[in-house]
Amino acid sequence: MPRTRPTKSTSAPVKTKSPSKSSPAPTPAPATTKQEQILALLSRPQGANITDLMTASRWQAHSVRGFLAGTVKKRLGLALVSSKAEGEARWYRIETRRGR
Repeated sequence: MPRTRPTKSTSAPVKTKSPSKSSPAPTPAPATTKQEQILALLSRPQGANITDLMTASRWQAHSVRGFLAGTVKKRLGLALVSSKAEGEARWYRIETRRGR
C-alpha cells in the first residue's frame, strides 16, 4: 500500500495581537557576533589575554587561537601582536597603523 501524505488541517487561522498604537515599539538591541566581541577586545589599547577571549566567546583555548590565526591574521589581514611578560599570561592586540 503506497504511503500518502498527511493532509493539512482546515482549522481557522490563529489571530495575533496587533501592536498597540499608544506604546512605541521596542528598539532591538544591536546584534553583536562573537567575532565582533573578540575584535572589540583585541582593539583595546592593552588588548586581551586568552582567558578574556575565552570568556567573551565561550570557546575553548584552541578555538580562540585558531580564530586569531585563521580569521584575524589571514582572512581579515589585521596585524595581530602578542606580548608576554615573565610569569604572566600572553596578551594579544590588534596593532593599528597611524598614517601611511
